[in-house]
Amino acid sequence: MLEILVYGAEERCASCINAPSSTETASWLEAALLRVYDQAAFKVRYVDIYDPQSEQEKAFSTRVFEEELWYPVVVIHDQVITEGNPDLKLIYKELNELGIRKIE
Repeated sequence: MLEILVYGAEERCASCINAPSSTETASWLEAALLRVYDQAAFKVRYVDIYDPQSEQEKAFSTRVFEEELWYPVVVIHDQVITEGNPDLKLIYKELNELGIRKIE
């Protein structure tokens, strides 16, 4: 099963007026993807950049800060797919390239 990680924070940035939080974005992204792709093929997981749980999450959270990435950051196979307001077209493109099965 493919894991799609959404790195971000509970708090909204000062310039992100009216934007959803990263946790809300993760929930929205999962719902959007479930309308197109087989739910058995992937899962979306939120990672708090201020409280990463694994060494891999800590390393990527550090990268978010050091590279000043706009969160939420959507990551698949350690590759940044989109940052800030998620671009569904880029995520769909990546899932299609990975052969994730669409709902028929």
